Amino acid sequence: MEDNEIIELFAARDERAIAEVKAKYGGICRSVALSMLRDREDAEECISDVYLILWNKIPPAPENLKAYICRVTKNTCLKRIEYNSAAKRNGKPLSLSELGEELQIEEHSSQQSDMELGEMISSFLRLQKPEVRNVFLRRYWLMESVEEIACRFSFSKSKVKSMLFHTRSKLEKYLKKEGIDL
Repeated sequence: MEDNEIIELFAARDERAIAEVKAKYGGICRSVALSMLRDREDAEECISDVYLILWNKIPPAPENLKAYICRVTKNTCLKRIEYNSAAKRNGKPLSLSELGEELQIEEHSSQQSDMELGEMISSFLRLQKPEVRNVFLRRYWLMESVEEIACRFSFSKSKVKSMLFHTRSKLEKYLKKEGIDL
């Protein structure tokens, strides 16, 4: 089923919309959730939460349904990670806090500015070599550990750390050039 048809089902409040999202995007939701949470039970709970969020938030229709579903999945998983780590008082997962601290990114008050920042980071990443982009995304989007990334790409841990350091430095320069105050 096409995305516009799925969105029409949501608009009509037809429960088949959830079944169609599960059929078309359930695999990618599961992949994102498992890679972030590394716990099947937590991942399944988050995926169920994602479907409820989609039901409550659509309409209005997102511009890109797949990207929207991935973002909702990631945000839901981040909330689960925060919840799971609340007892430890760790706050944000290490990889996200690491990126924010390195770039000294402050919290944005509006969703629009978050979207703009996200688009700038995406534009920056498209300019990078595929292996650099993949390492960066695995660390800061999928929150894989340095060890997991090193194993996946057959790199040493120091090479991964170096790639991340240099990419963050380039990203900082790029964002400053684009007018983002860091």
